[in-house]
Amino acid sequence: MSTELIKVTINGKDFQVPKGARLIDVCRENQFDIPAFCYYADLALQASCRMCLVRIEKMPKLQTSCTVICNDGMVVTTQSEEIDKAQRSMLEFLLANHPLDCPVCDRGGECELQELTFDWGDLEERFIERKNAQPEKYLSPMVANDPQRCILCKRCTRVCDEWMGEQAIEAGNRGANTVIGTYGGWLNCSECGNCIEVCPTGTLLDGTYRHQARPWELNQTVSTCTYCSDGCQMSLGSRGTELMRIVARDRYVNGHNGEFLCIKGRFGHPFVNHEERIRTPLIRYKKGGKLIPATWDDAIKHVAGRLDAIAEQHGRNSIGVIGSPRLTNESLYVLKKFATELIGTEHYAVADAFDLKPFFKNLGAPLATHRDIRYARTILLLGGEPEELQPLTGKQIRQAVRNGGATLIIANSTPIRLREQAAQFIHIRPGSEDALVLALADSGDDSIVLGKLDIEAAELDQLRKTITETQGDLIIMFGGEISAAAQAILAQLPKTVSGEGRRILFHPLPLFNNSIGALDMGLADGTLSMMEMLSSCGERLRGMYMAGSIQIEHLQRHEESLSKLDFLVVHELFETGATRWADVVLPAASFAEVDGTYTNNDGFVQRVRQSIPPVHQSKPDWIIADQLARELGVDFGFGMSASAVFGEIAARIPSYSGLRYPLLKDESQPRQVKHQLAEQPNLTEELATLRRSVAALDATAAKKFGTPEVGHELFKLRTLTEKVPQFHLLAAGNPRPENVNVSPLYQITGWLTH
Repeated sequence: MSTELIKVTINGKDFQVPKGARLIDVCRENQFDIPAFCYYADLALQASCRMCLVRIEKMPKLQTSCTVICNDGMVVTTQSEEIDKAQRSMLEFLLANHPLDCPVCDRGGECELQELTFDWGDLEERFIERKNAQPEKYLSPMVANDPQRCILCKRCTRVCDEWMGEQAIEAGNRGANTVIGTYGGWLNCSECGNCIEVCPTGTLLDGTYRHQARPWELNQTVSTCTYCSDGCQMSLGSRGTELMRIVARDRYVNGHNGEFLCIKGRFGHPFVNHEERIRTPLIRYKKGGKLIPATWDDAIKHVAGRLDAIAEQHGRNSIGVIGSPRLTNESLYVLKKFATELIGTEHYAVADAFDLKPFFKNLGAPLATHRDIRYARTILLLGGEPEELQPLTGKQIRQAVRNGGATLIIANSTPIRLREQAAQFIHIRPGSEDALVLALADSGDDSIVLGKLDIEAAELDQLRKTITETQGDLIIMFGGEISAAAQAILAQLPKTVSGEGRRILFHPLPLFNNSIGALDMGLADGTLSMMEMLSSCGERLRGMYMAGSIQIEHLQRHEESLSKLDFLVVHELFETGATRWADVVLPAASFAEVDGTYTNNDGFVQRVRQSIPPVHQSKPDWIIADQLARELGVDFGFGMSASAVFGEIAARIPSYSGLRYPLLKDESQPRQVKHQLAEQPNLTEELATLRRSVAALDATAAKKFGTPEVGHELFKLRTLTEKVPQFHLLAAGNPRPENVNVSPLYQITGWLTH
């Protein structure tokens, strides 16, 4: 939007507004309430509900403010008898076929149509004809539908198209016979549920939560998603000790993701109150024996005694500490403190999918926020699959291209779905991503690089031309496919490709909610990586302290290694492959039961807030480590306060300096960590390593063809998602039931929806 200001007069008051601003947004920002059902910021205009009518001087009739761009000197009236009469008439038309079933509608209490009707009051209802009643039905295991409640605002169809790029929900027929539905009557999409979120009425509903609670019965707690690294802000709706639902509705939360959530963020929460949660501490008193329930005091004393004995017999470095990137910054920080200041070991690591240390060590430009992505001029995506692994990032890329005119370049060995939005798709050989980084860093290696990538020289020339001609923000994204040496070289790319009028920003794509925070807390700075630690079990390492899960793929290769340890302690929510070999299992609290922070891939430090009391006897991970430290004779001085832990983080970690919980209170004004930029490091060795690795790449590997199916990553059954019955249906191919009027769970599996 232009920075030039113009004068607009609204209801007799003058305002300076940006040139090109939309009138409905200007009115709302200046506290003039404009009703609207079809309008939704940053979506294609619909102008069908006719509720946002205003009078504009010198125009012959009332205008829809959602379609009007402000001009200098414009005089607008938003409230008058004429406008009120027109809006009341439109509302009467919308209610003509709408069922008066607010007392049994799940949207009751949050319905925009209901609220507007109640706000005005004294509405006439002159239509006495029979309404076109249609039966309620399910569109998928996640989405329930009551067609009669639809007011044809078409928010759902636009969100499905523009946000998700799926066009799974569309409008059929014309005029009074228009209906919202899906081809074949069954949704085969990513099941994000964003159509539910933006629906202003009870037409589309959460099929997993339906008829379980009323909105006013729920305590709403603003928190952060525990799945991917996008860090979506959300509202946790709890009743008593149970987490009932999760939404991103703008009446409760106003984060950088707006009302967007993916399927995991919206529907993947039943693990919190799942019956298989570990209820008490468990101790295995002898190898091969059973895990026996114990009290916390007994478990802590047992762990302290065994760790002390191993350190005395084999040395402090015989104990390793591993933390999950799903834990809060506070828990990861205390784990690092526990490892270095109490145990005194050099062996500690993060159980992440790939290591971003080389990238941040050589960082040559700031991190891009999701807002930066939306308004970027050029986006370069190296590897990765954001639409499946970081869905908010995928959504921002789509909108940047569709609504902002951005140029998207994708280099990938797999023809991912986002290539449909790409101006250039560079189809490379599997595992050759490093070669493309080398080509960007040094054109002198093109003769080798082209053969390894199996692309034409013209493709590289076009890529370089687009980069050098970009005016505005150029955002470089990358996944876990590139090596440590390539990360270091890529991180310094801004030194060579930046230019006048061009700003370079990075957006790494780690897999987990606190992968960035885990690096910031220093838990990844040990002398051994997680894989090296697992390989050292029973030899260099005799004891291990593990907080959170290790990826299934990593554990499958080393599960037997854990059995070689003299002593293994695991914090967990559920029994997993690691707890199978654990000598002590301590029940950990989930994200809904703790206070703390995560740091997302924007570098935003985001609050995690307790919504319900810890389930059973579980405790936050950092409190467990702190309690164990006290048993070993060291008091960290945190006094059971997550705020105190974060205060020490801010005091000791420079990039978090000055941050406090009160500064993180408003999710609409997120605080970004300022990672230190590297000053032109000497990367001669890394460049030589990269050249050697590229030269060793297989130049005969066959390319992959065929676009992966929607949900091939999102629907995977993991420790948390397998606790959601509907995910089992989706993982099995989302079969359509014989009768869509009854929940698919009852028909196909016999499971209950609760």
